[in-house]
Amino acid sequence: MVRIRVLVVDDHRIFAESLAAALAAEPDVDVSAAGSGPAALRCLERAVAEGRRYDVLLVDADLGAAGAVPAQRDPGAAAPPPGTDGIALVAGVRVSHPGVRTVVLAERDDARRAAVALQAGASGWVAKDCSLSRLLAVVRGVLREETHLPPALLTGVLRELTAARKHRTDSERLVESLTPREHEVLRCMVAGLGRKDVAARLFLSPHTVRTHMQNVLGKLGVHSTLAAVALARRAGVRPADLAGDVVERSGQLA
Repeated sequence: MVRIRVLVVDDHRIFAESLAAALAAEPDVDVSAAGSGPAALRCLERAVAEGRRYDVLLVDADLGAAGAVPAQRDPGAAAPPPGTDGIALVAGVRVSHPGVRTVVLAERDDARRAAVALQAGASGWVAKDCSLSRLLAVVRGVLREETHLPPALLTGVLRELTAARKHRTDSERLVESLTPREHEVLRCMVAGLGRKDVAARLFLSPHTVRTHMQNVLGKLGVHSTLAAVALARRAGVRPADLAGDVVERSGQLA
């Protein structure tokens, strides 16, 4: 018998243990539980080291967030560190353990958050109060490369994904209007560098960097660095690699 290895990730201990016990009663399911994102990542790494990888993660949407997540998580934004909340953990697992399928367990239906979860790499969004048979069907389905959503959410999720795609397309068009130097300045802004740090990194004067930053804001049609960074993330602009990138010095300080 092919066994399915499941990891339940939920910081409500009673719920996590109850769900794990119910799943463990199935003859083809091996299940463990973790109470946080970091604990889940440790479980995944330990399983890899021991040659017994997990197949599916069942992740609480509100993991570690006391029942709430940030009001506006942009689908095109760079993922926050794994463990911040359930959806952030999904994004982290997609990168570090791409073979693991993730299903988000939610207290309530929310088309916007379900769309964000799918963008982050989730294969399903399931209500916490669904039946065990329904949850098992989802677990087995995602292993067949299926995507599972409650029927009531389908229209809303499609609308959210379409809007996010259009928003990203518009953002990409604006970013393409930047010069190569302005694009590099934007990458530094996405990495969180201030004007003086950008100047030192790119071998420019702070005055020149200020001019570049003003040009970036103008071309992107925003009025703050924070808004520019948000738009850049929607467009898929990667932050400057502060550890690995080498910027060639092309001349004297401007």
